[in-house]
Amino acid sequence: MSAPDKAQVPMPSLRTALALTLTAAAATLVPAAAAAAATPAPAGTAAPDSALDALPLDVLPVQTVTGALAAGVAPARDLTLDPLANTGVDPLDNGLGTQVADFQPLSTTALTAPITRGGSLGTLPLVGPVSGLLTG
Repeated sequence: MSAPDKAQVPMPSLRTALALTLTAAAATLVPAAAAAAATPAPAGTAAPDSALDALPLDVLPVQTVTGALAAGVAPARDLTLDPLANTGVDPLDNGLGTQVADFQPLSTTALTAPITRGGSLGTLPLVGPVSGLLTG
C-alpha cells in the first residue's frame, strides 16, 4: 500500500484551525467566567465602579516603574563589555605608556584593564557602584 499523494490529502485551512482554537478557548473560559460571576461578593464590600478604582494607585506606579527598571538594568550590568576579552585578538588589549625622567611610568592599560579582563558594567571602577543604585 502506498502513501496517498499530497494532492489527495485535504489540508486544514488556517480559518479552520483558528475556528477550532477559538471554540476550544471559549469552551474552557465561559464556564469558569460564569462560575466566577455567580459567586456573591463578601458582605460589607462594595464593588468598584471601574477598573481604576480597584487598583491601589498610590502604590502601583512607583513599584511598577522601579521593579521594571531593576529587572531591565540588572542583566545589562552583568554583560561582558568586550566580547573578545581574554583572547589573542582583543583590539582593546593594546596600551600606550611613557616615562618622563625619574617619574613613575604612565600607561593606558590601567584604564582598559577592567574591560580587557572580561569586565562588565558592574565591575568598572566608577560606573559599577553607580549602576548598582539603579538595580537596588
